[in-house]
Amino acid sequence: MRLIIQRVSQASVTIENQLISQIKRGLLILIGIHHQDHEEQAAFLADKCLNLRIFNDDQNKMNLSLLDIKGEALVISNFTLYGDCEKGRRPSFTDAAPPEPAKKLYEFFVDQLKLSGLVIVQGIFGAAMKVDLCNEGPVTLMIEK
Repeated sequence: MRLIIQRVSQASVTIENQLISQIKRGLLILIGIHHQDHEEQAAFLADKCLNLRIFNDDQNKMNLSLLDIKGEALVISNFTLYGDCEKGRRPSFTDAAPPEPAKKLYEFFVDQLKLSGLVIVQGIFGAAMKVDLCNEGPVTLMIEK
């Protein structure tokens, strides 16, 4: 499982010019699911996202988590995170999980985040989405498990 996490002051997702979800201060999480991934990894990474200390404290040091600031999260499925560009000019996506098991694991990951009681919203799995964000910092991290 591969995550791209961005610290944002706002983020939103639209499909066909219709606003689907939006957040204020928090995390935009792009999630790619490998064909060998399982629920243990998803639970571990959800906990990591909730507790990752990447928000500034009073001394302007990255010392606070999403839980500490009572932030929000927007989760977007993104199979292209497993695009292999080493050969040729067109990415191969053979490492990405097929849609049905990927969707189940994606929903499980979102449900794990929602257990926190924070505002957790998402895009629509498999849809062509437009994601708008204001990255704070910028802070962008990749986490893989």
